[in-house]
Parts: sequence; C-alpha cells; structure tokens
Amino acid sequence: MGKGVTMTLNQLYYFQAIAEYENYHMAAEKLYVSQPSLSRAMASLEEELGVALFEKSGRGIVLTKAGHLFLEHVKKITMQCEIATEKMKELSVDGGRIDIGYVFPLANHYMPYRVRNFIETKENRKVTFSIFQGNTKQIMDKLRSGQVDVGFCGYEPNNDEMEYFPLINQKMIIIAPKDHPLAKYETVSITELARYPVVGYERNCWLGQYTADLYRRLGVEPTIVFECPDENSIQALVQERFGIAIMPYVDTIDEERVKVLQIEDTTLINRIFMVWRKDYYMLPATERFIQYMKENSSKSGTLPTFAPNDFH
Repeated sequence: MGKGVTMTLNQLYYFQAIAEYENYHMAAEKLYVSQPSLSRAMASLEEELGVALFEKSGRGIVLTKAGHLFLEHVKKITMQCEIATEKMKELSVDGGRIDIGYVFPLANHYMPYRVRNFIETKENRKVTFSIFQGNTKQIMDKLRSGQVDVGFCGYEPNNDEMEYFPLINQKMIIIAPKDHPLAKYETVSITELARYPVVGYERNCWLGQYTADLYRRLGVEPTIVFECPDENSIQALVQERFGIAIMPYVDTIDEERVKVLQIEDTTLINRIFMVWRKDYYMLPATERFIQYMKENSSKSGTLPTFAPNDFH
C-alpha cells in the first residue's frame, strides 16, 4: 500500500479559492493568508498528488485537466464539511434546523399548515426550517447531497438508499379555458387530450414522466405545445387559451379562470411521498417531524384523495 494522504482541509480550501480567482494574490487576500504561504501550500499539495493542478496563462493561472477533475471532488468535500459544521451548530442549541424540500403543489397551503402546527407544540418551538421548492429530481439530488433532510415529492424507482412514506393522493383532472369547446361539460374522456393542443409538464420532472407513461399506456398521442415546471405555469397558459392540460387537483386552481373537468373513463391518482435517506443520522427534531407527518397523513390509515369539492 502507498503512503497515507496527509493533505489538510486548509489546503483544499486554498486550492478552491485559487481555482475561483485564477490568481494567487486575490485568493490570498480572500483567505487572509500571505501569498508565499499559499504558494507553498499548493506546491506541497501538488507534490503529494503527483500532478500539476495549475499552469500559467498570460499573467494569471488556469486549472490543468487534472486540476479540473480535482476541483469537482474538492467542491463535494468542502460542501459536506460545511453541512457537517452547520449540523453541529444546530446540536448546540435546542431544536435545531430541519431542511425540507417539496414540490410546488404543496407550497400554497399543505406544507405551511403542517409546519406551523408542528412548531406550535411545546417541544418544537425552537425548531427552525429551511425550505426548498423544486421538482422531484432536484429534491432527490439535494437529499443525496445532504442539503435536504426530508423531501416531499414523487417516487424514484429502484432507489434503495431512500425511505418512502406515501403521504397524499391527488386526483388527476383536466383543465380547459373557460371558452373552450370542452368547457360545457363536467366530465370528459381522457382521449380528448389527443384532440386539442396540450400544455404539459417538463419531461424530466416526476409528473412529466408520469403523464408520458400514461399517454403510452392509453395509446394517446397529444400535441404538447408547452412544457412547464409547475401547476401555476400550466394554469396560466391554459387560461390564455394555449391548450388544455391534465394535472393534479391542487388548491391553487382558480375555477373562476379555468374549467375543471373530471375524467370519466378512468381514475388517475398522483401520489406524493415523504422521502428521507436510509441509515443517515438525523437530529431528534427531524425524527419528530417525520413521525408527526406520518401521524397526520391519515388518521384512518388510508391515504386521502383530494377532489375539487374538498377545497371549497
């Protein structure tokens, strides 16, 4: 076996700063160290690694090919160190911070309501939350990196590193402009999606994949005129007569502006899960929050299905 690695965390931060500024003098000022000390630290690091990390370019320096590769790993290491430091700070005070990420349909009422109820209990009054909103892929990426403790999003198949708890069932409906030919109906066939332009989800998000799979299974070939990241964007485009859309019934739908149509020939459900990493240390506050969300998902043990009248 080769000799052990002796590089220090300071060297990694030094390297990252030099890579950012491509200038030893500017990096030294940012780090509050002398330029000779910085140069010696990098010379020592390059000697230990056995590769050159920087090369001269005009009056400055740039990363070598090896330097670019090393920077990718250094960024991950320093980010994890910062996360670890932040978590330790949280442990030094009562409560701590819970980092959560959730998809847009939960942003208007569901998550703010749940979080408010959680922190109003005596043992959780000092707990704080950091919130990230995005699509399922973005939330899963942040869960893997440790930037999010608990996610509320779609399901990622064949993912054994995460725990999933089914939280909400949202009924899928079709929305149309108020003056659309379908607006005179209360229920329509899902095959109507093949007859009119459709405003859809971005193909790489959970509901984009869900609806694409749905179209394949039903043999429906819609004309997608827009791909959107969330329900608010979809509703705005439908309202402006760009097309019709299939989406979950969420509490941000404005039935004064769009027509909500029930799907008559099938019942489609979008399921939202609570997700967290397996075998990953959690603050007691985070564990309490997960248990609280489980207990409040459904008192009867079955998942709620939200239909339009549930929100009036």
